[in-house]
Amino acid sequence: MSSHIGSPTRRAALAVLEAVITRRRPLEEALDALPKGIAPRDKAAAHRIAAAVLRRAGSLDAVLEPFLRREPPSEVRNALRMGAAELLLLGTPAHAAVASSVTLVPKPFAGLANAVLRRVAEAGPAALEGLDAERLDTPPWLWSAWHAAYGPAVRALAAAHRTEAPLDLSLAPGATPPEGGTELPGGSWRYPAGTHVTALAGFAEGGFWVQDAAATLPARVLAVRPGEKVLDLCAAPGGKTAQLVAAGGQVVAVEREPKRAARLRENLARLRMAAEVVEADATSWDAGGALFDAVLLDAPCTATGTIRRHPDVPYLKRHRDIAPMAELQRKLLVAAARRLAPGGRLVFASCSLQPEEGEAHLAADLPGLRPFPVRPEEVPGLAHMIVAGGALRTRPDYWPEQGGMDGFFIARWRRA
Repeated sequence: MSSHIGSPTRRAALAVLEAVITRRRPLEEALDALPKGIAPRDKAAAHRIAAAVLRRAGSLDAVLEPFLRREPPSEVRNALRMGAAELLLLGTPAHAAVASSVTLVPKPFAGLANAVLRRVAEAGPAALEGLDAERLDTPPWLWSAWHAAYGPAVRALAAAHRTEAPLDLSLAPGATPPEGGTELPGGSWRYPAGTHVTALAGFAEGGFWVQDAAATLPARVLAVRPGEKVLDLCAAPGGKTAQLVAAGGQVVAVEREPKRAARLRENLARLRMAAEVVEADATSWDAGGALFDAVLLDAPCTATGTIRRHPDVPYLKRHRDIAPMAELQRKLLVAAARRLAPGGRLVFASCSLQPEEGEAHLAADLPGLRPFPVRPEEVPGLAHMIVAGGALRTRPDYWPEQGGMDGFFIARWRRA
């Protein structure tokens, strides 16, 4: 990060961190709440600084700890974290990182901020060496849950959350991928982290949409055939809806939240794709008695599988959020099963790493439905992700050389 990025960037980054860490507001919401006059460049730079702090707060705190005699106010703590992140992670020149952080704190703390960050600057990136970053940067409740579920792999999983995720695109039928990408198994195209999708050739024309490679799998294993009646539940923002339309399905997309439904319509309009969008609660929507050949339920969840893209998730979720979310998923799964025609397929997906929101649903009581295991030939190059019961489990530590993938659980049933 260069030294000419001035205080508007850092003031914005501090406001975002206070919103996420102190008030538990989502990162995107905090960015949207920034003053309207902030330049896009400053907003993007603020996002980068804030995201670096959110990813590495535990490690940054460990570096700062020896220089703090007592706990500073949250605003000062976050300004120090920002200064340390710029010095140790983002390559900001020391004078700029120190001076700008000092201007952010109330006057009584200016001397403290100056002294502490000068010491951090003297130590340099070596200050991070020898720290148990995986544990420090992962909340204890998540570490315990992941260790119980995945054993020693918890380390690789946590390490995958420390860097920004690349940008993955799904192509519309017949579209040409923008330059600079790499094709992944399954047909997604991957671009370097920090790529701005709206700047890519073909965006305005609807040539592609943003979708993590793992997020393409639920629609792929639903395997929609042209002309089939397809139901997409909890459909926004519409990546999976677009896949189902592209496969030739006659798609009804159900979304409860009006704002999210509006976004779904906007995305389909840009892609020049047609689906019937219904604003309704999927647990109680009766579909007028209609039955469908294929149903996709991408259920609401704690989203712990998306921390690479959403480093605010560990600050917004708690262990106590899992049980109510799993219960809602069960209700949605039963409602989805009711909409399935004889011989029809149902796919359940959740972007959570918590087994309660994934593997536990394999035991769901769905009368008339039987498990329909995913076969290796359906997911070329990903067969090692098929787990007990024929479900799919993707994780952030898979594909480390290519930049990882989101964590998903995907299961499939068929009506007799």
